Amino acid sequence: MYRRYAVYVTPDAPLAALGAAWLGWDIATGRPVPQPGIDGLDLPAITKRPRKYGFHATVKPPMALVQGTTADAVLRAAQDAALAMRPVTLDGLTVTRIGRFLALTPLGDTRALTRLAAHMVTTLDPFRASATAEELARRRARPLSPAQEENLTRWGYPHVMDEYRFHITLTGALKDAEGTAPLVAAHFAPMLPKPYVISHLTLAGEDAEGMFHTIARLPLRA
Repeated sequence: MYRRYAVYVTPDAPLAALGAAWLGWDIATGRPVPQPGIDGLDLPAITKRPRKYGFHATVKPPMALVQGTTADAVLRAAQDAALAMRPVTLDGLTVTRIGRFLALTPLGDTRALTRLAAHMVTTLDPFRASATAEELARRRARPLSPAQEENLTRWGYPHVMDEYRFHITLTGALKDAEGTAPLVAAHFAPMLPKPYVISHLTLAGEDAEGMFHTIARLPLRA
């Protein structure tokens, strides 16, 4: 049914609803959402790039399945892998500029979050089809560190393991990320939880049009 599968962190309500409206796509329902009008922002334009992924932070990057693997097998493995890990508590989330785009990034100690992401990457990697030459070339279009190159070769994605950085992408590349950040921060500030508890993960799938949908909620061990 889906051409790629991923494991995400997807916030709960009310932040989830705010994020879905921000991007114009609700990953939970698999439907477009009307975007609000915000003075000073062309929201449809600046969110066009991240819209298809939904409001999320990547844990296991999107992967095509190796031949012979089924979606049901991936779901069972993802459920079991999540149940082997405890929930993660962060101090909160904040709007941050990452290069030319804006994202929600974590406050506080993120070591448990990095361990959770590494666990999901390694556990589900046997289901991943090898990256194509085109995919590898696209990843290498920007300079990679030696560690990132090693990750790309081994895991099919450069920003995993010690190179993992949790972030919920809010915009595509901006002409003035620094100037836009206060407007975005003001919009999200009332709904940003402190602390922020990650009690579940989400298995998501990419449809034929490139839009991601929630397949299943993956509870972490209580």
